[in-house]
Amino acid sequence: MKTKIKLLKKGLQTFTLFFFLFISVQSFAQKPTGWQLDKMPHALETDFALSSLPPQLRPRATVYLLDPARGYYVARKGANGFICFVTRTEREWGEFRNDICTAIAFDAEGARTNFRPYIDAAAMRASGKYTALQIKSILTDRIKKGVYKAPGPGISYMLAPVMRTYTGSPDSKEVMTMNMPHYMFYAPYLTNADIGNIPNGQADGPSVGNPGAEFLGARKGPYGYIIVLTGERERAKIVAENKDLLKRLIAYNPIFKTAVYGMKQ
Repeated sequence: MKTKIKLLKKGLQTFTLFFFLFISVQSFAQKPTGWQLDKMPHALETDFALSSLPPQLRPRATVYLLDPARGYYVARKGANGFICFVTRTEREWGEFRNDICTAIAFDAEGARTNFRPYIDAAAMRASGKYTALQIKSILTDRIKKGVYKAPGPGISYMLAPVMRTYTGSPDSKEVMTMNMPHYMFYAPYLTNADIGNIPNGQADGPSVGNPGAEFLGARKGPYGYIIVLTGERERAKIVAENKDLLKRLIAYNPIFKTAVYGMKQ
């Protein structure tokens, strides 16, 4: 009788262990959802990406386009060291959305360093093998291990007439369509206090943007920027010169309708 009870207990313990292991494996192996992206029309994506650059840099810049099935590829090889692309995934927020769409340009230094995580995030999302949180975790780990390098001095242009992205730090999931052309100077590891913008991040004047610091820790984020907004007159000129592009973007997706400075809806 005692032997039967021992065997029963042992069998119950084995079953319990197997059950929890099975649940854990099932939880870990959940398939990612929401990773699929639509393909922007080739000409529209090209023009939107190029609009992030000052006009004099556009003719000889390299253009990257996004293939939702495999990630970024070179659609046009340039010769001046500048690259431009449209990002559809912001890795720091750890979620897949289909309404993020922002044109960014990097100089040669940014193309060598800051662009690398964008390439890898897009490729991982396109594979359909990773959840958004897994991508965030993998890229964060690579930053901590030094796989991704901080940039030297340089500039990133974001002079497109419109952008659709997150409005704050990664603890906020709010997304907005904005007209906010600006210049970004590489400022790895800096904070707003370092440039005298206190209390943290006042809107009047240059500010430091570094969403990666939210989970890497203060002064540990290599992809920080000193952000300088264009003046009101320059902003109005950018919109006026890109009216046709804005109409094409709105026709492609109504998310571009809101907050377009100086443009009647």
